[in-house]
Formats: sequence, C-alpha cells, structure tokens
Amino acid sequence: MEKEFVPYEQALALKELGFDEPCYDAYTHDGGGESTVPPEKYNYRTDVIAAPLYQQAFRWFREKYHIIGEVKYKGGLTTKTAWYNYVIYSQIDWEDDNPNKQWKTYEEAELECLKKLIEIAKTKEIRNNNSNIILDYFRNICRIKTISIKGNR
Repeated sequence: MEKEFVPYEQALALKELGFDEPCYDAYTHDGGGESTVPPEKYNYRTDVIAAPLYQQAFRWFREKYHIIGEVKYKGGLTTKTAWYNYVIYSQIDWEDDNPNKQWKTYEEAELECLKKLIEIAKTKEIRNNNSNIILDYFRNICRIKTISIKGNR
C-alpha cells in the first residue's frame, strides 16, 4: 500500500507549494508514518506532512497549475525489457516531453514525473512572486509620480 503514497520529500515539497487536501495518511518530520491525527488536520499541523496518493498529487497539479503529467509505456516485450517515460502538458501554452529519458518501471517514471511537476510549479511560483514584486515596484513608482505631479499643481 505504501507505493500508492507520494514519498516524504515530495510530500514536503507539495506542502510548501500549498497542497492542503485531506489525505489518508501523513509523515512525521523524520519521514515516518503518522496515523493518530485525523486526515483533515494533516496540513494544518506543523509536526506532520500530509502523504497524498499519487493520483491526488497529479490531480492537484492539473487543477492548481494547469499542468498534466502522464507516464507512457514506450516499449519492450516483457517486464524485463519494458521501459517508460513521461510527458507533461500545459493546458495553457507548452509541452515537455522526455524522449531520451527512460525508466525500467512505471513507478520510477511516475516519481520522476512528479519531481518534474514540482520543479515546474516552483518555477511558476518564483515567476509569479517576481512578477508581483515588479508590479508592486511599478505601482509604487506610478503612485509616487502621481503624488508629485499632483503636488506641483
């Protein structure tokens, strides 16, 4: 059952990005499991980190960031020769495909896809924060110029 849950490091990154949905389980800060806290409280306590299912994390990225991660079977006739990769689509403007990267199992590709989604989301957060800082800066300049223009009249 543990393989259904996002690993601790990615769960922590999701929490930092604002993931706050109820989950069936949680991690303590040392990465261990936690089962004494009601699921709806996992994201509101500082001593535990919600452990979402992979499907919850992928859905959350789809809904919050409009990015879709998809693991694809790429080839191989048996489980020993099979390989997988992933593609990430944006509902807005771009696509990230990894034709040269491959993983031996679906689960490995799924984890790498999740890591990439987190990286993209962090980049979007930084870009949005920088945009807001720049907008605030220009708003303040415009306000200062407006005040000084009005003061000269």
